[in-house]
Amino acid sequence: MPSQHEDGLSPPSGVSLTEPPGVRHQVDESSVRRETWALQENSRNITNVDTHGSYSFSNYTSAIEHIKQKITKEEINFIRFEASDLHGVSRSKMVPARYFQEKCMHGIAMPRNYLELTLSPKDDEVDHMNAANFNSDVLLLPDLSTFRALPWANQTARVICDSCSVTGNPLRTSPRFVAKQLLRCLQNLGFSLKSSFTYECCIFGAPEKINPKMFFFPGATLMSNDLPFFQHLINSMYFMGTDVESFASANGPGQMEISFQPEFGIGAADSAFTFRTGIKEIARKQGYIASFFTDNGFYNSGIFSHSVWDASGRRNLFFMPGGELSEIGNKWLAGLIHHSAAISCFMAPGAGCRQRLAKAAKEPKHMLYATWGCNDNSCSFNVKCHSSKGTHIDNRLGSAMANPYLVLAATVAAGIDGIKQNLTVDSDPTTNLSQQKKVLIPVKLEDALVALEEDNVIRGALGDTFVQYFTALKRYEIETEELDTERNKCLEYFI
Repeated sequence: MPSQHEDGLSPPSGVSLTEPPGVRHQVDESSVRRETWALQENSRNITNVDTHGSYSFSNYTSAIEHIKQKITKEEINFIRFEASDLHGVSRSKMVPARYFQEKCMHGIAMPRNYLELTLSPKDDEVDHMNAANFNSDVLLLPDLSTFRALPWANQTARVICDSCSVTGNPLRTSPRFVAKQLLRCLQNLGFSLKSSFTYECCIFGAPEKINPKMFFFPGATLMSNDLPFFQHLINSMYFMGTDVESFASANGPGQMEISFQPEFGIGAADSAFTFRTGIKEIARKQGYIASFFTDNGFYNSGIFSHSVWDASGRRNLFFMPGGELSEIGNKWLAGLIHHSAAISCFMAPGAGCRQRLAKAAKEPKHMLYATWGCNDNSCSFNVKCHSSKGTHIDNRLGSAMANPYLVLAATVAAGIDGIKQNLTVDSDPTTNLSQQKKVLIPVKLEDALVALEEDNVIRGALGDTFVQYFTALKRYEIETEELDTERNKCLEYFI
């Protein structure tokens, strides 16, 4: 093991990187960007374990050395290795900075059930392997381009990780792995994805226990914009590489809406994952509680805005002069509509998430038609033809509880099939309303899970192993929903 001196780390100085408030963000924005680009450039050619290919050892070690210099410069003492579980919640292990290089080279072990969260013994064998495999360790392997010092945590940095077995096989139940696989399929077709998320979340004050239940009261000041909280949040996110485009008070008390700048590839989901973790931690430090939870009492939406570009990222392939969706865009949209029943499982993955679908459903069998429109926020898929760069599709089926990696993956899987199968929709959504009543979206989650299992295209794209695991866990959640008498179990998980 390298000594502390060999690692180039100075002894802990006790200097806080976040105090006094705001000082850390008084930095040259161009220098922050240069550091980000340098990290990305050094790790750009690294082949992750999920590709089963060789990688450039020199590029990898060069990226590590660059980060070690940053660790020394900013007096970082601890590194948090993070991975997403099924729900998009961060599961992490923290190590002293002196072990950073060692963990980068060999991975950091984590119990597999921390990530998979299979709650029922009968579902342990979701990947057709013996139950002991579920209780084994997996390795977290860092994506070095995601390394950032946390502005809100004292002398601490984080890095987002991919996960694999101890034998080097990718963990096929990993949401980030599934998303990267779909992006690779899109790249093989000569395309790239540019996307962003818009979230609603609720900010609560301190909870109070009344009788057997815990009540969360809205942070009322946020309706008039609590600027110090927001400014600290937005500045911190920018330093983390998550560029917030706008924020505003939403409809509900204590509810806010935040939109991010679009990014290419996995970056959009990484930014959403970073934000979902960061806002909770920052809110706690400010005396608030932030939650993306959706239930009968309140609804937090999650919109996935996206467009398909050429491989170089220079031309938006959804754009066509005249304010209409291009031929590729039309096929992509048709794929989304055709597979909307199956992909709705990932957009609205909880029973509470689907309450909005139930309110919109008017059929006696409680089904909702998949619809699309131009600049119509009431539709499942809203086409916005905003110039050559801004033309995109909003996937509006989602709630803020949805895992951003799975939202991205399912959307890409459906869109790719639309292109491959030459599916089409009418160029004018107002002239053929009957066509929009061909695809039904189940309101109940259990019915949507059946639709997912019967959709061979989406199941094949995401992987049978993943779909089996996902449906097993969701069915267990449905079965045990009534046992949660205090109705706090899920809420507490998402705060």
